[in-house]
Amino acid sequence: MRKTIVLGLLATAAVFAAAQAQVVPYKATLGGASEVPPVQGQATGAAAVNVDPKTKGVSWSVTYAGLSGPPAAEHIHCGAAAGANAGVAVSLGDKLTSPIQGSGTMTDAQMADLAAGKCYVNIHTAANKGGEVRGQLAK
Repeated sequence: MRKTIVLGLLATAAVFAAAQAQVVPYKATLGGASEVPPVQGQATGAAAVNVDPKTKGVSWSVTYAGLSGPPAAEHIHCGAAAGANAGVAVSLGDKLTSPIQGSGTMTDAQMADLAAGKCYVNIHTAANKGGEVRGQLAK
């Protein structure tokens, strides 16, 4: 009986660990120098994006400080490596105050871009409509 319980607990732990292993964390450091073209300024930020490849679900936490003004929009863009721009893949929502937290989904193509290092987070302001800070997402 005791052996059965131990084996059951080990099996449960293995299944739990496998389920937890499905989530892949990505991170980015946001700065004006990473924008295309680069932006001069004091703004900084950080992004943590967790992805479940099985469900294509993404969740994020993005922080920033020192922007030239209030954020106008915040997105994950996919389809471009560092040094190039791409279209919006996922809006980070309507709550534009740091920290920005939320969740959404990505398409198969966006998931492939993310795995290939072709997705980035950026924050747009009125003074920098193309983006004031940006960071390429990496594992």
